[in-house]
Amino acid sequence: MQLESTDKIQRVLGIYKKLVSGEIVSKVEEANNYGVNERSIQRDIDDIRSFMESEVGRTGIINNVIYDREKKGFRLEQQNPTELTNGQMLAICKILLDSRALLKTDMIEILNKLIENCVTKNNQKEILDLIKNERFHYIEPRHKVSFLDTMWNIGQAIRKSQYIHIKYEKAGTKEIVERKLKPVAIMFSEYYFYVTAFISDEEIKKDFEVLNDSFPTIYRIDRIRELKILDEKFFIPYRNRFEEGEFRKRIQFMYGGKLRNVKFKYIGDDIDAILDRLPTAQILEEGKGYYIVKAEVFGKGIDMWLRSQGDKVETMG
Repeated sequence: MQLESTDKIQRVLGIYKKLVSGEIVSKVEEANNYGVNERSIQRDIDDIRSFMESEVGRTGIINNVIYDREKKGFRLEQQNPTELTNGQMLAICKILLDSRALLKTDMIEILNKLIENCVTKNNQKEILDLIKNERFHYIEPRHKVSFLDTMWNIGQAIRKSQYIHIKYEKAGTKEIVERKLKPVAIMFSEYYFYVTAFISDEEIKKDFEVLNDSFPTIYRIDRIRELKILDEKFFIPYRNRFEEGEFRKRIQFMYGGKLRNVKFKYIGDDIDAILDRLPTAQILEEGKGYYIVKAEVFGKGIDMWLRSQGDKVETMG
């Protein structure tokens, strides 16, 4: 009797190990392997099902042994509330690849980890196949800078309200400037990550055309050549806190500046594309084949975008 019990435990553990490894379990094959009839293997599978059901409350993961008619055997189907659906994972992968924000090595590593940890084993190959071409032809940004650690360190300074000191390479001139900043947010736009921050040096402030306590300056993180987190802390009253969500609605191409209103006439069919691009936009008038639109925005980036629309947009006052 003891021998039978030991044999059953070994069978159950062997079958369980195969299922967890993603293998297909055939009753005929397992019966031959262990020298028992198929009814014994079916009871073993039922025992494994019962065990998995009892574990749901503890792990939160729903494991179910199902019969796969196509593969003519039993397999493990796992439902994890923390896992992403195939559609969700595919959307994330496509957005990441289209962002072109990271070095290829960083991008591929992130994609691999996401797929490995957030998608069931049975579906991982399907996701990888759907993004294979874009992974292969991925074009990384020209700056060739791996900045993820720098971005994380800035995030910690924001969370702890610590000043940062940076050496920053200005666009075009390649001049290196030094800034002491109050960092308030990290943002992403058109291929690049940025830190929005308030300059604390009054002498440097004098050189800016538009700068006061209401408008932060914006720095591309990949252009930060040196970063030092200072022990000194800053305080911004809650009523004056920087709200990146509201700021993001009103800025184009991450060009800072004064808050202003723009008004233009749009001639075209896809007004949704305009309203999605400018979340603060309001339609003032709609006619046959045209819309009069008003939007509240920061800085001069909007002018660049309006020019890019060609004859579909006509600025108004």
